[in-house]
Amino acid sequence: MKITVNESTYTVPEETTLFELAETVQEEYAYPIVLAEVDGRLRELTNTPCDESQVRFFTTGDPLGIQILRRSCSMLFFRAVYGLLGDELRRAVLHFSVGKGYYYTLDTDIPVDEDLIASIENEMHRLTDLAIPFRKRTVRTAEACEIFRKAGMLDKEKLFRTRLVSRTNIYDLDGYTDYNYGFMVPDTGYIKDYRLLPYEGGIVLMMPDVSEPSTVPEFATSNKLFNTQVMGEAWAEKIGIGCVGDLNDLVINGDTRQMILISEALQEARISRIAQNIFNRQGVKFVMIAGPSSSGKTTFSQRLCTQLSALGLVPHYIGVDNYFIPRADCPLDEFGNKDFESLRAIDLPLFNRDMSSLLEGEEIELPTYDFITGCRVYNGERLRLSEGDILVIEGIHCLNEELSASLPSESKFRIYISALTQLNIDEHNRISSTDGRLLRRIVRDYRTRGYSAENTLAMWDSVKRGEESYIFPFQEYADEFFNSALPYETAVMKQYLMPLLFRVPEGSPQFHEARRLLKFLDYFIGIPLDDVPQNSILREFLGGGCFRL
Repeated sequence: MKITVNESTYTVPEETTLFELAETVQEEYAYPIVLAEVDGRLRELTNTPCDESQVRFFTTGDPLGIQILRRSCSMLFFRAVYGLLGDELRRAVLHFSVGKGYYYTLDTDIPVDEDLIASIENEMHRLTDLAIPFRKRTVRTAEACEIFRKAGMLDKEKLFRTRLVSRTNIYDLDGYTDYNYGFMVPDTGYIKDYRLLPYEGGIVLMMPDVSEPSTVPEFATSNKLFNTQVMGEAWAEKIGIGCVGDLNDLVINGDTRQMILISEALQEARISRIAQNIFNRQGVKFVMIAGPSSSGKTTFSQRLCTQLSALGLVPHYIGVDNYFIPRADCPLDEFGNKDFESLRAIDLPLFNRDMSSLLEGEEIELPTYDFITGCRVYNGERLRLSEGDILVIEGIHCLNEELSASLPSESKFRIYISALTQLNIDEHNRISSTDGRLLRRIVRDYRTRGYSAENTLAMWDSVKRGEESYIFPFQEYADEFFNSALPYETAVMKQYLMPLLFRVPEGSPQFHEARRLLKFLDYFIGIPLDDVPQNSILREFLGGGCFRL
């Protein structure tokens, strides 16, 4: 066969696998090859290309590649746990990411202590030394349901009951069978770097990420963020939703309206408690709200204003975006693009001067940023703070003390908001909170700005880099954390997202990501928007809300 790899053509024997071809060119890559694109389609290395195929390889230094490595490492962990504990293990659950690792709990009578964790890690090392293959096999979906029912993995059985595909791919690893949302590495020998740590009654599996594909990062986490994630899961369990299969069952049984009302009521109760805490703290004049993209900061701010009003305060909303410097003066990032996420994109002297003047009882004229012209304008909107007045300020830098350096610390109440997904595909396949925010962003960008899904996907890496630099490092300074995710939201957004993602053309750099998200959405049975309240955070993205945004 003649195979073209990166514009170089190789003549290889028929039946040559992508794995064998990858070995031929591996020295040209800095990191291990773990995935291939063959004529525009992603393929595992165990596949065989056709004659005259165009092949492109991905390594663990690519976002697609590192996710395959991490997914495979997670299955290796489950194989070690089930192999060691056997009948002593009732459940093993992957909950969510903690720092750059994954957080698991084990339902067993055996103490989850350092000795057990060391035994699990030793078993993982034994399996990696043996380079045991991940064997994929395709079975009838009904057969997959039966396999997982017999294994006691009822969450997977429930998930597959609502899938319309006739056949399903499952993986075997040394006698252990599981389903995985995505591709795997060829064998356990690829998994070289990992570490297990005890944390909050569970286990954290630390693995490399795309920034350092060959190094296990140090364990660093936020206890406040962790507790917020645990609370979110507890709320989801109150309404009977732990995994996608549970949500689909509610939809099938016609129980979605009550579930939506309870989900929204739990969020409203949390906002009410935050408002009460603000009211109880003496001297607070500035409520500073920050969080990553598509967290629902604007709607949360409006709902918080409503709760503060109910307590007798007079809140005034201010968006930090109105203090942007002129677009022509915006600083550049390392790629030479305008860095709108940077703190230097804000007119810090003007913001601090205005806020200090308000604190001193003076009247100011508030600016408005015109996103069409890229300049600030003044429309005669004036403000002076009276005794019961309070400012609710929203912006990505609000937890960074440099933004409001001139204001006394005791005058500020800091809130961090993010959409921390409570729902997982099943007990072994997590849903990334970043994916949840990305889906929100795609819908909103199309509705409010006319951006295609391809446009939004193209800029998402830049958005994430900004969050890593300007938002996440300051989250621990928050006085309160708020989780804006709703367990039902993906099922509602599905029908809006799928047409947008299908429009991403084959050959686009964003095509594979669009297909990945489409596969993810296929797990959900859709829920109509009608039952979503007008004050829901979800309305910020889908429209039809009662707030001026």
